[in-house]
This record gives sequence, structure tokens and C-alpha cells, in this order.
Amino acid sequence: MQDRGPSAYIAEFIGTFALVFFVTAAVSLYVAPPPAFTDFGVIGLVHVFVLFILIQTLAVASGAHFNPAVTIALTALRQIKPPDAGIYIITQLAGGVAGGLVTKLLLEDEGGRVNYGAVAVNPERFDSVILPGMVAEFIGTFFLVFVIVGVAVNPHAAKDWAALAIGAALGLGVMVLAPLTGAGFNPARAFGPALVAGEFGGVGNFLLIYVLAPILGALAAAIGYFRLYITPGKKGEAGLGPVG
Repeated sequence: MQDRGPSAYIAEFIGTFALVFFVTAAVSLYVAPPPAFTDFGVIGLVHVFVLFILIQTLAVASGAHFNPAVTIALTALRQIKPPDAGIYIITQLAGGVAGGLVTKLLLEDEGGRVNYGAVAVNPERFDSVILPGMVAEFIGTFFLVFVIVGVAVNPHAAKDWAALAIGAALGLGVMVLAPLTGAGFNPARAFGPALVAGEFGGVGNFLLIYVLAPILGALAAAIGYFRLYITPGKKGEAGLGPVG
């Protein structure tokens, strides 16, 4: 398990800032407030492109987490030490807030109509927002982290297409689930714009839907994939050591 340093922490801040800024800017520009119809294909593709670019450029420095749920899951798999994970999460949250602030600075009028890209459960889709919202965020984060572990952590995976596969997993989840919950799948992405807009939709609901559910989904995906597809192929008495 390698030690992380200032370059990794800065990479996590830059990556989370870029992810949140480009996503919230796209939401501010292309998402119309209800009841207008919005094509979430553009928003999904923005997620694909920005995450692909950030992984390609910053993974060598930090592992390209950009997501507290991912960091917690990889800590459980012993891919990063807990003290480093704590610093990662702080820098990710700071990057998310910075991304939201820049969106507000540049797109105050457009962004104000959609709370600067803050995520929210669509009450027209659900009678009770908490449980369905948690399920949607759990599913989206589960498959994102399932792909991350499968293509980036698995030592036997072909990693040439890892960045595109991870970006595509995020984009797919956004295209399908954004009309339901805004498709956070990332506590830092949810927290930054919500803080900037002052719109959490109820702190208790926010913590359950956009913090707890993604963390549980990430842990379930990471531990499940590891035990199903990596541990059975371990070599020797000591088993498989951590990667990265």
C-alpha cells in the first residue's frame, strides 16, 4: 500500500473541482426547470468525457478517486491508508465546493434556476422521496464502483480501457437516474452545489440519500466484486496483496 503525498491531495482537489464544475455548468446551461422536458443525454456525455479526461491525466498522481464513496470503498480494500483517505475526502469536499462556487460566479442567472446543479429527488416520480432516492443512488454508485474495481483494482484486468469504462459507467447512470435523483453517486458532487445554493432538501434526507446510500453502494460493490472475482483467484498462502 503506497503512501500518498501533497501531489496526490492536490490532484484530488483539482479532479473533484473539475468534475463538479463541468457537471454543474452543464446542468445550469442545459437542464430546464420542471415541468420542462430535459434531454439528459448531453449531461450524461459530459460526465463520460470529464471523468475520462481526469482519470487519464490524474490517476498516476492520486488514483483518481474524486469521490468520498470511492475513497471509503478502496480504503476497505486496503488500496489506501485511512489517514490518506481522510485527507482525500477533505480535499474532495473542498473541490466540490470550489466547483459549485465557480459555476455560481460564471452562470449566476442560468444556474440560479436549477440551484447551480444541486442534486434533488424528483417528487413527481416518488410519493416518498427517501427510500426510492436511496435505492437510486445506491444502484448508480454500486455499478460505478463495480466497474472501478473490475477494471482498475483487479490486477488481472486489461487497464487500457479503464478510464473510458469508468466514465461510461458514470455517464450511463446519469442518463438513466438523473431524472429521478439528479444522479449524485458522489457525496462531494452533491455537497458542493448544495452548499453553494443553500438547498439541501432537508439535511436528514440529504445525508441519507446523497451520503449514506452512495457509501453503502460503493462498499457493497467493492467488497462484493473483490470476494467474487479477485479473492478466488489468489495465489499462494498470503493471498492477493493490495494494488496501487
